[in-house]
Amino acid sequence: MGGPLSGCRVIELAHIMAGPVCGLMLADMGADVIKVEKPSGDDTRHSVPPDINGESAAYMMMNRNKRGVALDLKKREARQVLRRLLRRADVVIENYRKGTMDKLGLGYETLRVENPGLIYVEISGFGRTGPYADRGGFDLITQGMSGLMSITGEAPGRPPVKVGAPVSDITAGILGAMGATAAYAHKLQTGQGQRVDTSLYEAAITHTYWQSAIAFATGVAPGPMGSAHPLNAPYQAFETADGWINVGAANQANWERLAHLIGAPELCADLRFATNADRMRHRLELEAVLNAILRKRTTAEWLDVFEAGGLPAGPVLSITEMHDHPQTLARDMVPELDHPVAGRMQTIGLPVKFSATPGGIRRPAPLLGQHTAEVLAEAGYGPEEIAAMFRCGAALGPEPETGSETGAQTGSGAGPQIGGTRA
Repeated sequence: MGGPLSGCRVIELAHIMAGPVCGLMLADMGADVIKVEKPSGDDTRHSVPPDINGESAAYMMMNRNKRGVALDLKKREARQVLRRLLRRADVVIENYRKGTMDKLGLGYETLRVENPGLIYVEISGFGRTGPYADRGGFDLITQGMSGLMSITGEAPGRPPVKVGAPVSDITAGILGAMGATAAYAHKLQTGQGQRVDTSLYEAAITHTYWQSAIAFATGVAPGPMGSAHPLNAPYQAFETADGWINVGAANQANWERLAHLIGAPELCADLRFATNADRMRHRLELEAVLNAILRKRTTAEWLDVFEAGGLPAGPVLSITEMHDHPQTLARDMVPELDHPVAGRMQTIGLPVKFSATPGGIRRPAPLLGQHTAEVLAEAGYGPEEIAAMFRCGAALGPEPETGSETGAQTGSGAGPQIGGTRA
């Protein structure tokens, strides 16, 4: 369970979602991710309900596989600790407003002098350049500005609708992880780090590839189409006798296959539906014809017909139905793990499988400051120094065991060490 990034050391100075997604992806692939939180913790610790035995479900989802350190960066001693950790790190992730890290003396230009190999991942609302560089960003705001909300919904003229999932946040985190791994490959070749800059705004824009292609070609901004596809038909959800079914008959062969499987081969000769261009021009008419036929049988019955006939189709599942689906389980996408407070719980698994270096879920999300003493000891602080940090409030978490030489001795599955010498 080492993962392809085993040995990569990451400091996560991030909160809520985009930055933590980046750290989560790297941790799931084997990196030793140390999450540094403020004394009150990541804001998602307070995103309740729902909770499991008092622990935030949102926090536990976003922060599994990480070790947790709590530092009060308003205190000089805490900032010194963090700088020492960063000198030995391969990657740092931050999603603060522009200038925050510089005010703490932890900006990229400062840290690169002390650690030329540091990969400095910045995930912000709009990126570190441009007229919006100083603005904070939220998923809802960037979904609207990117055009996503103009193409999401049932039809033109309806109120704007955002994508149900926070796709700007999640995609920005994934892009940050992609940038970090690319920069890490460069570092392994050259020893040099670099700055990696991505944003929620750009992450949302990447979801407009098809609609932007249409706009570039026609000069017209596409609008919402419900579940339909902007380039191919029929490719959408249709009503059945007891629910909904997605049908992917986008190309000509699958269109003709669909017509025969639903017992309406005459549709192939209908000039309104002869080619994909014809079907797109008459999409609403086609939708009405197919809905009338598909409503006659249940989703399960149609799925059996389409599966036997080799037509791409699938049910529209709820989240809990997805969790229980045999394909989800076969792909290990709902693994279980033990949390010290929440107990036995489920999470979402790693969506990338590696044949030689499999990643996976190794530990639950940390309690606030759970690994502070452990990480400080790995960084070269002695027991008395660690105790002094706790006394002055620079570091927070469970007090180290009396007589313990290193916090790492009390940890489990800690992964690669930050370093064993004093800076």
